[in-house]
Amino acid sequence: MENCIRCQEDEWSNVNRNKCIKKTIDFLSYNEPLGFSLVTLAILLSIATSLVLGIFIKNRQSQIVKANNQELSYSLLLTLILSFLCTLLFIGRPMKVTCLLRQVTFTIIFTISISSVLGKTMTVLIAFHAISPGSMLKIWVGKRVPRCLVIFFSLGEIIICTVWVLHCPPFPDYDARSQTSVMTLRCNECSAVTFYIAVGYIGMLASVSFFTAYLARRLPDIYNEALHITFSMLVFCCVWITFIPTYISSKGKYMVAVEIFAILSSSSGLLGCIFLPKCYIILLKPKRNGKGKTASKKNKPMLFTFC
Repeated sequence: MENCIRCQEDEWSNVNRNKCIKKTIDFLSYNEPLGFSLVTLAILLSIATSLVLGIFIKNRQSQIVKANNQELSYSLLLTLILSFLCTLLFIGRPMKVTCLLRQVTFTIIFTISISSVLGKTMTVLIAFHAISPGSMLKIWVGKRVPRCLVIFFSLGEIIICTVWVLHCPPFPDYDARSQTSVMTLRCNECSAVTFYIAVGYIGMLASVSFFTAYLARRLPDIYNEALHITFSMLVFCCVWITFIPTYISSKGKYMVAVEIFAILSSSSGLLGCIFLPKCYIILLKPKRNGKGKTASKKNKPMLFTFC
């Protein structure tokens, strides 16, 4: 005890407590089963989303694709492809460039996705309320309002990320305290407050989208667009509410794996709830995608004219 020597931060003592041993450097690698599985899943989901985008482009003249703003559907599908692929930045040895890009890329892409969902919901609400006699909402009908919403909300997240990067950019760092014999190489977010503000901004948009879609769920939309958006936002919010305690309780490379899984599962929820029902009608129920179906109820033609 008189000759007790404290080991360095990157070292740990052996079983006999008479020698300091270098800690093993660890990070989520492409070569290990967990990293390889996440990479494979991300690539497969991005390919599936690309196929859905191809189906929508090929059937762009059909009523189900034209309904509820065709432009926002393309925008949402493109951002979903990017959201699946951006998880690849989280895997591998953290470097200065990847640490700088991964959270910023993820938050901006997700903001555009949720803004597109909100724009689609607003399209449904405006279209149905604009058909009322004397409604002032007719001047807001068309692609202008949803497009402005996407640009406005995306600009808010871009400002947050710009302040984050300029004030305190993320950087590669070692976590030597979480585990005894392992030193985890990770990306230090530098400013936890800014990180939670950026993620909280996405959560706020998701909450608004869910509330708006919930209000529009009973509107007589022939393709149940608002109902599908409601379910997708419910899945999205549940995933990220579960993510917070799981992320905090995780250690080392498993924190990164939890965040990747949250990104993949929430994006899959948007893809599955909003687009798969439409692909089902396009591919397996083409009779429900005819022009005659759009006029089955009163005022239906006006809705599709607006959209």
